[in-house]
Amino acid sequence: MISFCGRAISGFARRSLHPDCQVASGGLACFAAVAEAGCRHEVTRTGSAAAAARTPAFKRVNTALGSIRAAITGTCRSISQKHVPRSPAEFEYRCNRRHDLAAMLPRLTRAAVQTPPMPCRMLTVAEVSAE
Repeated sequence: MISFCGRAISGFARRSLHPDCQVASGGLACFAAVAEAGCRHEVTRTGSAAAAARTPAFKRVNTALGSIRAAITGTCRSISQKHVPRSPAEFEYRCNRRHDLAAMLPRLTRAAVQTPPMPCRMLTVAEVSAE
């Protein structure tokens, strides 16, 4: 389970961050624990209004989180148990190709032309194996 407590953040920082890195946060108290790993901690208080999302220090983070959220909700509105094995691949495909929308139709056409005909039982093999 992921936790946002000082001990969890400190452990993550020791395992994953270089001691010379600088960590920027919105001021959540637990992020002060990155200092225990030797990292510099820069706090930028933003509040919670819409203007906070436009703070230059967090623009890339907010853009990435927005893209991830859109990809997840676009791919995974409802996942039944039988489709779980294919869902991570679908999410990865959409996330990796989201910036090149113009190439999607030619790519789909090429895949359709190059893929040999398959019987329905082969197309639904994931549903059968998940049961």
